[in-house]
Amino acid sequence: MTGQQRIIIFSDLDGTLLDHADYSWQAALPTLKKLKEQDIPLVLASSKTAAEMAPLRAALGFDHCEAIVENGAGVLPPHVSQPTAQRSHDGLLAVLTSMPEALHSCFSGFSDWSVEEVSRRTGLDLAASERAKMRDFSEPGLWSGSDAQLQEFLQALKAKSLFAQQGGRFLTLSFGASKADRLCEIVSLYENRWDGPVESFALGDAANDVAMLEAASRGAIIPNPAHGGIGPMQGEKDGRIIRATMAGPVGWNESVLSFLANRVMTKTEVKKET
Repeated sequence: MTGQQRIIIFSDLDGTLLDHADYSWQAALPTLKKLKEQDIPLVLASSKTAAEMAPLRAALGFDHCEAIVENGAGVLPPHVSQPTAQRSHDGLLAVLTSMPEALHSCFSGFSDWSVEEVSRRTGLDLAASERAKMRDFSEPGLWSGSDAQLQEFLQALKAKSLFAQQGGRFLTLSFGASKADRLCEIVSLYENRWDGPVESFALGDAANDVAMLEAASRGAIIPNPAHGGIGPMQGEKDGRIIRATMAGPVGWNESVLSFLANRVMTKTEVKKET
């Protein structure tokens, strides 16, 4: 295995591998099957909790791979349903409670909402919404104040070592670490495991995926008509980052197949030249 470059796929879920409206991944089945056949790891990277990710990872057939949970605030190891790292969610809520009421009251999160309200705001069914409320590391929510208040809120969070990431639907608070940080950690883990270089391919549709796309060897932006999506990125200029033509799992399937095909083509061309 030494010296042989292998690949890992890192993928956001909602609006990327999963359809934004109905959370279906059926359109991606051909490529998911190909990844399994070629023994290519698929590392899911989402704002979802471990309680949400574990059954989904198993249903997709990648329970043997790590999963990045809660926007990078934690990692779910293979073959387990709960993170092994210490939970930080209670401490996060304590910091929020200690903030000035004028700011705290403008942020409403999953811990403030009933299972029914989480279901209404996310489109998840009640069982899935209950799992979404089982937070270990972070708190997603909605901001109802002014832009000026938001900047004041973000500065107050930073003073308490809390960070905010804007996703496709929610503003998510945590004590740090992003999808990009976890991608780098997992790539390093596999390079040691495989005793050789690793090429990473990341896919995402929202602002909280940008750093992960930049950290990967290559990436794909999946359009999402439900929100503003991702603006022009530096990596697009040199072709390192591509932009899918279709949204959700259709665009995901198209992008991963294109990446795999181009990678095989490049290898064949190099072999011919040598």
